[in-house]
Amino acid sequence: MAKKKDQRDRDKAKTRASSSASAAEVGAGPPPKLKRKEYERQMRILHGELVAMQEWVKESGAKVCVVFEGRDTAGKGGTIKRITERVSPRVFRVVALPTPSERQKSQMYMQRYVEHFPAGGEVVIFDRSWYNRAGVERVMGFCQPEETERFLLLAPAFERAMTESGILLLKYWLEVSPEEQTRRLKSRINDPRKIWKLSAMDLKSYSRWYDYSRARDAMFAATDTAWAPWYIADADDKKRARLNIISHLLGQVPYKPLAPRDIKMPRRQRPDGYVQPHLPLRRIPTPF
Repeated sequence: MAKKKDQRDRDKAKTRASSSASAAEVGAGPPPKLKRKEYERQMRILHGELVAMQEWVKESGAKVCVVFEGRDTAGKGGTIKRITERVSPRVFRVVALPTPSERQKSQMYMQRYVEHFPAGGEVVIFDRSWYNRAGVERVMGFCQPEETERFLLLAPAFERAMTESGILLLKYWLEVSPEEQTRRLKSRINDPRKIWKLSAMDLKSYSRWYDYSRARDAMFAATDTAWAPWYIADADDKKRARLNIISHLLGQVPYKPLAPRDIKMPRRQRPDGYVQPHLPLRRIPTPF
């Protein structure tokens, strides 16, 4: 019975994305807030499917590249964390590049990203990517307008070369409302656990909402292609956004479910006279 229930849950997880799309088409309002227990139950199912995807990627030698872009505070980091927390870091790699060095600034713009592309049997997740040039660099004046225009002209061909080399490229944009962005930024100010997420650049960017909107629209118009389309996720509800994104990602990768394995624990060896020695080791305090 448990196996049948798990299979039904997996089937529901795989069809949830199409159901959500149908609801959006008929103009349904936002669903009610997802309770923590139900969220974790659904996440547990999706984590199992991500492990199955991981094993398929390793066995098939597939190359998967996932790009996460979006508004500040939209939840890119949290989504990536939930994707990777139950899989192997040897298969799933997260790339979050810092500000380019002077040497990198002198290189071809795409060059520092290419070295991080997946080899066979790898999934690489970019927490922001080469699309910085179309977004923050354009809005905040870190590049010239002609550099952005050239990037938007060349990016589709660059991504076509990626896909023709065998890379499965998935691009996600997380969208958040101005009201929700304000709420999240304020929460970072007053929460010592989140203050590290609040940078001077975040505050400057906050005041440029419509400049970012124009940059986003131009980026979509130029780079939403048949071989590398953008997938948009509404992220005002973080829990639902994470579930929807992971469900959609799984639907784009042609993995197969893991076959059941009959695993038995081996018998542990005999001590053969072993006695733990009394060594002057330092144990950590136990205040909890």
